[in-house]
Amino acid sequence: MSITADISETATATGFSREGVEAVSRARLDTGAARDARLRAWELYESLPMPQRTDEEWRRTDLRGLKLDRLRPYAALDGSGVSPVRALEAAGVEDAAAQIALGPNAGVVVQRDAGTILATLDPDAAAQGVIFTDLATAYREHPELVERWFMTQAVPASFGKFEALHAAFWQGGSFLYVPKGVTIEAPFRAFSLISEPGAAIFSHTLAVVEEGAQAFMADAFRSPSLEGQSFASAVVELIVEPDAKLRYVQVQDWGRNVWNFMTERATLAQDATLNSLHVALGSKFSKASIGSHLRGKNTLAEMLGIYFADGDQFFDHHTWQLHESPYGTSDLEFKGALKGNARSVYSGLIKVFEGAQKTDAYQQNRNLVLSRTARADSIPNLEIAANDVRCTHGATVSQVEEEHLFYLQTRGVPRSEAQNLIVEGFFRPIIDRVPVEEVQEFLRTAIARKVGI
Repeated sequence: MSITADISETATATGFSREGVEAVSRARLDTGAARDARLRAWELYESLPMPQRTDEEWRRTDLRGLKLDRLRPYAALDGSGVSPVRALEAAGVEDAAAQIALGPNAGVVVQRDAGTILATLDPDAAAQGVIFTDLATAYREHPELVERWFMTQAVPASFGKFEALHAAFWQGGSFLYVPKGVTIEAPFRAFSLISEPGAAIFSHTLAVVEEGAQAFMADAFRSPSLEGQSFASAVVELIVEPDAKLRYVQVQDWGRNVWNFMTERATLAQDATLNSLHVALGSKFSKASIGSHLRGKNTLAEMLGIYFADGDQFFDHHTWQLHESPYGTSDLEFKGALKGNARSVYSGLIKVFEGAQKTDAYQQNRNLVLSRTARADSIPNLEIAANDVRCTHGATVSQVEEEHLFYLQTRGVPRSEAQNLIVEGFFRPIIDRVPVEEVQEFLRTAIARKVGI
């Protein structure tokens, strides 16, 4: 038996415990500081209560179906011998070869369970000082950079119960670092895949774009629907330094056995710009907390979201637009469609701190219900401590009008295609705001698949 396999079995046997944390740390060859950080996070996890339905953020979220004690908190690390194409095919990704080289790219990281099977970086980008690799490798080779940002400012371990668990057991993920003044047009792509049933996967994305730099990063989380419950914990930290620009796209398409927990925070310094898009299609249960912290003056955060739930899927999105300094602009638009017995919850907060004058913040959530048994809840919130601001929000929940379907059917359009046209038209304003043709085409195809044509 290999050392890696032995450690994997040890961690599996010990479950979510201090011994399990130590097994992960040994397997990752952690430094003393990294190991101590994991153990501190575990102690914090044990000290924090499990979220309750009496907590406002969890009031509409039922965790009773989550069976952490039945999960394996550690998946095999050895990804050698498995081609990235095979790994994508095993994860149910169609046309796997095309996914690896989906248009131009500046770098690709592919991870299967907790193991990295591919990490590439364009030589021209590397020559300019860009770093893009799996997070464990980055931690070993560039500890001064990773330790400066990893769960220290954007998402500390103290953020919450599940974030503390993530800090203790993180195993996979990617690290992007773009030095001052460097512009990379092509996207950096990261794939996180699950192939082992009953596994708990902890993927961490850390992107740092220094002053005056520009980058585009895309995360994809995918798996087939496997037997038994699986658990996916993702933390995303986006650090956008002064006058820097980052475009970030995330696609969540886990299998229907996965319980997904994702926390993302972006911190924006003066004159920084963030354009983000979040797409939720898969998993049985998904709880996502997405926030932009506008810490500097003249910052811009564009936050777009698309979710489409069917069957018995449950999607819960909480968004945060945190304005700390004057002259900041945030523009959020999340749209969702639901069919079958699916349910969604959206809750968003615009918070303007004292002194953040001239803030311009917008928040919109719209939901399209395609069946009588689906349900969408939408709760927008404002918290304003400055007196010279413009903050607006809106929320809608509506059904597809039968007369619209009838109109299209009378013109020879089959009902399923007519419904797809209406749904695509509903999402079109967001799709058009993402000036990346391949992303637009992916969204159109995914929507048609969900509608069922």
